[in-house]
Amino acid sequence: MTFSQTLDLDTPISEADLEFVDEVLHQYGNDDSILDISELDGFLTALVSGPEMVPPSRWFSEIWGGPGNEPEWQSEEEMQRFTALLFQLMNSNAMMLMETPAEFRALFRIAEREGEAPFTVAEEWSFGYMRGVDLSQWPSLPAELDTQLQAIALHGREEHFDHIHSLSDAVHQQIVTQIEPATRALHHHWLQQRAPELSTNPSPHRADPKTGRNDPCPCGSGKKFKRCCLH
Repeated sequence: MTFSQTLDLDTPISEADLEFVDEVLHQYGNDDSILDISELDGFLTALVSGPEMVPPSRWFSEIWGGPGNEPEWQSEEEMQRFTALLFQLMNSNAMMLMETPAEFRALFRIAEREGEAPFTVAEEWSFGYMRGVDLSQWPSLPAELDTQLQAIALHGREEHFDHIHSLSDAVHQQIVTQIEPATRALHHHWLQQRAPELSTNPSPHRADPKTGRNDPCPCGSGKKFKRCCLH
């Protein structure tokens, strides 16, 4: 399996780490869970892009299809490695979208087809993104931003799949190029909406003043303190 993104910001995630997360999702997945690394990346991207923080206690169980479906881990080490990589992936996406949005790349799967050019598969990622939108209960967007969200929903809602499957490869690949710009625009919109609140109404999850700038934020977001409640 080949992926279109290599994460190298702050705490790099290697290809081997991505493969490990993908294997865990396949091993412990069920009909309602997130089934691959691309869908997971879309899901986590939506969580860091939305109007408010979703606590890990809600989104972690959603990965496995809801409360009560969490894996029976083979070992504590396996669980800890998987969880740590989730937060690294989430933190990397959050930092990239906040600091260098032009460099953000979705973790689309690349299908290798003999005798043909590589084909970007955006459906899994988009399905995960819309799953994150639903979990976060995004409110209505202005018309221009709703159009951006629909560019992702086109690939991430089952009701559109017949239309997607009817497209030629060339048209499909062309409209896939709209997804990353839409993701950047949506993150920017909600970041601007959150900024005044962060400056006038500090988060109720007050951090311990002894927390270092580069330590994980005590609020549980998975971001560094300097990128979250200190920001």
